[in-house]
Amino acid sequence: MARIELSRHMPLVTLIVLVLCTTPPIFASTHCDFPAIFSFGASNVDTGGLAAAFRAPPSPYGQTYFNRSTGRFSDGRIIIDFIAQSFRLPYPSPYLNSLGSNFTHGANFATAGSTINIPTSILPKGILSPFSLQIQYIQFKDFISKTKLIRDQGGVFATLVPKEDYFSKALYVFDIGQNDLTIGFFGNKTIQQVNATVPDLVNNYIENIKNIYNLGARSFWIHSTGPKGCAPVILANFPSAIKDSYGCAKQYNEVSQYFNLKLKEALAQLRSDLPLAAITYVDIYSPKYSLFTNPKKYGFELPYVACCGYGGEYNIGAGCGATINVNGTKIVAGSCKNPSTRITWDGTHYTEAANKIVFDQISTGAFNDPPISLDMACYRK
Repeated sequence: MARIELSRHMPLVTLIVLVLCTTPPIFASTHCDFPAIFSFGASNVDTGGLAAAFRAPPSPYGQTYFNRSTGRFSDGRIIIDFIAQSFRLPYPSPYLNSLGSNFTHGANFATAGSTINIPTSILPKGILSPFSLQIQYIQFKDFISKTKLIRDQGGVFATLVPKEDYFSKALYVFDIGQNDLTIGFFGNKTIQQVNATVPDLVNNYIENIKNIYNLGARSFWIHSTGPKGCAPVILANFPSAIKDSYGCAKQYNEVSQYFNLKLKEALAQLRSDLPLAAITYVDIYSPKYSLFTNPKKYGFELPYVACCGYGGEYNIGAGCGATINVNGTKIVAGSCKNPSTRITWDGTHYTEAANKIVFDQISTGAFNDPPISLDMACYRK
């Protein structure tokens, strides 16, 4: 900045104006221009990763928007799609998908069933994804080096990978942790025992974020976990759980809240440790919970009944798309008539309509720490 010679007789007002005009503002006035998005996590942000590795969820998954199953665990688009769309970027291609993928504007390393901690029971014989967050980090590290080789070689494939500077300019989205809590619930652990695992979970989460930062990431958009106690799959499997005034399983929601508290605290410390990073904690719990506490406000009905499935109080006696025998006749556990009137799609995941409402709320910054909107997520507070 050029030196300013100040007279001792200069009026105070003039001095203030000069200082304001020559000092860079703390907050930038322009929106972030993210050229790419890299996504890490589980089913809430999986655009087809697990499907590429194993198989896509059956019809009627994807029926609302894509008219086919794309590997998303919803009837249509999910939050990561709306994030990409808001920056006029294509929907993120799954890293594991070798056919028809275009990684020019980023890649999605998330897979349904992924965990923060390395799981012991993995597909195809188990129930969880083999691609834990640590594996996703390793894949991303490998992705960076391979894209450099491809760019150096030139040709058509070089047009399908990110430019070198995109890695530092991209938005990095994280949504993971819910499966670590869920396997505790279904592994006969008490609520207290599941809570006891949270500090270690969060520490491992932070270590992986640091590792990705060390590869050049700078803008982080990190989702908390949603209200597990409102999910039909929890309500159906733990019928004796104490309910809150809205019908959600109270203690299971408290575990989600505890995880979110420890994550928020850890990210606050991480901002001090990584001053060059822009780290936004996104409280996704609150807008998701509000769907269940005031469903009519958002145009929803039967908030705890899954749209897709068959049987039981919560319509998840048989999973969405499963072929079952009913009175001697084989039928497919199909979709409700109008998915846009339901919050949950299959008892665990949200409908496109619910995802869009949640996205609209979190993107404003109203639920974030610091309170930064999505289009300002590249700026440090």
